[in-house]
Amino acid sequence: MINATILIVFPFCLALAAFSDLLTMTIPNRVSAVLLAAFLLVVPFADFDVGQTGLHLAAAGLVFAGCFSLFATNVMGGGDAKLLTASAVWFGLNASLIAFLFYVAVFGGLLTLAVLLLRSQENAILAAGIPVPRLLLTAKKIPYGIAIALGGFSAYPSSPLMQAAFAQLS
Repeated sequence: MINATILIVFPFCLALAAFSDLLTMTIPNRVSAVLLAAFLLVVPFADFDVGQTGLHLAAAGLVFAGCFSLFATNVMGGGDAKLLTASAVWFGLNASLIAFLFYVAVFGGLLTLAVLLLRSQENAILAAGIPVPRLLLTAKKIPYGIAIALGGFSAYPSSPLMQAAFAQLS
């Protein structure tokens, strides 16, 4: 049951956040709350000691501090900051967190370029009848939840929780 939770909850929440951000330009608070609550419920059963759990919480704290700074300067949206923080707790303070943040940055850059290209070709896209969410073309924001989800999908297999789940499956 714990392995199923580890394997399903994190990717499902990221996918939900990505689709929500794409279609509505918002990430529901409940997605970040579920991620954090699920981590707190799973970690006692994942054979993590207090030190390891503390490193996971420290990772979330550090990511929150960075995200809060970006939010305060109007560089990052609040939903993105909450999702990134709630996701960081699943990685912990180790190399998998660095990989996660790196992937988010790379996918975020590619996403931004793609959205800017779409917006510059808005008339051609609409004339061709290509189905693109209207908010993607008209909003002044980038749905960064997509980049966070893609970064999470890419880095999650190297996370300590996923490694523990894989070890128990063997």
